[in-house]
Amino acid sequence: MTRTDPLDVPRPDARLHLGVFFQGVNHWTVWSDPASGSQIDPANFRRVAQTAERGLFDAFFLGEGLRLREVDGQIHDLDVAGRPDAITQLAALAAVTERIGLVSTSNTTFNEPADLARRLSGLDLLSEGRAGWNVVTTDNAWTGANFRRGGYLDHADRYRRAEEFLTVARAIWDSWEDAAVSGAAGAPHWAGPGAVRQVRHRGPQFDVDLAPTLPRSTQGHPVIFQAGDSGEGRDFAARNADVIFSAHGNDFDDALAFADDLRRRLRAAGRPEDDLRILPGTEIIIGATEEEALEKKRWIRLQQVTPATALGIAGLLWGIDLSGRDADGPLPKEDPVVAENDGSFGARRIADPRQVVAEWREKADANRWSLRETVIALGPQRGHVGTPAGLADKFAHFVRHGAVDGFNVTPYLIPDGLDDIVDLLVPALQERGVYRTEYTGTTLREHLGLREPLTHRTTTDRRRAG
Repeated sequence: MTRTDPLDVPRPDARLHLGVFFQGVNHWTVWSDPASGSQIDPANFRRVAQTAERGLFDAFFLGEGLRLREVDGQIHDLDVAGRPDAITQLAALAAVTERIGLVSTSNTTFNEPADLARRLSGLDLLSEGRAGWNVVTTDNAWTGANFRRGGYLDHADRYRRAEEFLTVARAIWDSWEDAAVSGAAGAPHWAGPGAVRQVRHRGPQFDVDLAPTLPRSTQGHPVIFQAGDSGEGRDFAARNADVIFSAHGNDFDDALAFADDLRRRLRAAGRPEDDLRILPGTEIIIGATEEEALEKKRWIRLQQVTPATALGIAGLLWGIDLSGRDADGPLPKEDPVVAENDGSFGARRIADPRQVVAEWREKADANRWSLRETVIALGPQRGHVGTPAGLADKFAHFVRHGAVDGFNVTPYLIPDGLDDIVDLLVPALQERGVYRTEYTGTTLREHLGLREPLTHRTTTDRRRAG
């Protein structure tokens, strides 16, 4: 539903939250430009994290890469590479930052809860309560081939495993009482007798019996992030997550529909409808004028969608190898191949591409676009483009009307891609009263304005919060 009445502002005091997503090498990051730095140089990780902290961002967020992506059994060299282990990288960044949250994408399909919960708890302690966990699943066979169980899990099975995984992890984090560690030099015990509970869990996926080794951090335990767009993914987030990522952040009505749907699911799960922060992924392109911003966007898209990238994206849609074609020529004359997803792609291929191909052909013919121009115009779309003032007004409208709580920003250039946002957009947001002027807390949970962890609440607490 569209909200246009300037007096109808449901959340006039809402503040925008920002995170930064450091992806590693991929075609959305313009790695080939002379201004681009190394994607694996620790100095660049540090530079991006410290710039985000200077801009009062909530979190520095890392993706995960357990194996190079493949297409038809071949390495897809246009996609992500160069991702160090996230928890290792974030632990290093904890030493050179003070406030910004540190979020690790860590997989529930190919990890075990006793090990991963301990590692995340270690990051939470080392950063003094700044850790977050982006709970993801993986459904592709080419990643599964790296692991003992092999293969891949069906969609529903992935979420069943993830939910049980998270249940065990939370039990491990909650096994230490808040005052378990004495903190006094003359105390008879470092940790009080009975202050640490044994964790015993036996379920369809996991059989765990352990005494956890680490106490809680100052924020209770890591903040739970989740990216889910399917019905199962949204329900999982409504039951379990503190923050959800989405692809619904470009168009206001689409973003609001997604947010309203999540609020309904939160109520159905017995949670307050403001209990989940919504942070769509986005790209932000800034110019001194609207014309300059649009010209900058055109240049960036040509850098991101090279001829090889255009052929790769179109090849996934058509289901055929287009690598020998002319990207500046017409669209393929062949009909797309409709193939059953065998797990080798994950969710990358469209189930029935014929309708999409028909739309591409119609618009390419009408506009006399080449294949590359068609991919740029009709392929994956992302981001917001404009002046600092225009974007600040737009984002204030989004957040005050409940369409989003903020954005997780992917810089198109490393390490300097955040500079315009921090130096130009953030002051414009602050002038409108929609962005913090200083950190008021020390933990990631405090930055995001979240309640205590779900497992620390009683039924009465939940009713009162709602």
